[in-house]
Amino acid sequence: QVQLVESGGGLVQPGGSLRLSCVASGRFFSIARMGWYRQAPGKQRELVATISSGIINYANSAKGRFTISRDKDTVYLQMNSLKSEDTAVYYCKADGVHTPLTTGDYWGQGTQVTVSI
Repeated sequence: QVQLVESGGGLVQPGGSLRLSCVASGRFFSIARMGWYRQAPGKQRELVATISSGIINYANSAKGRFTISRDKDTVYLQMNSLKSEDTAVYYCKADGVHTPLTTGDYWGQGTQVTVSI
């Protein structure tokens, strides 16, 4: 079983910063790609950023403000200059997780980020 646990969410004022972390644990050999997605109330889940073997992809809304990084089985999202429209539940995702039995994708439970005065 593979688990992803996010942390670092919270309440922050507009213009502030937060750093999200996601740690993957369990029985697996490797993870091809890790990333962050978010879902605001009443909206579909959307890509924020992904990272794999040095290839980084950002949503247009994240470019210039967010930075994704990865250290082995942990992925981070540094979010600066936060705006009210960044308010959402942020989910960690691991793609291409190679376990002894199979290869698949996994989601974390999500962490709430609220940007408000």
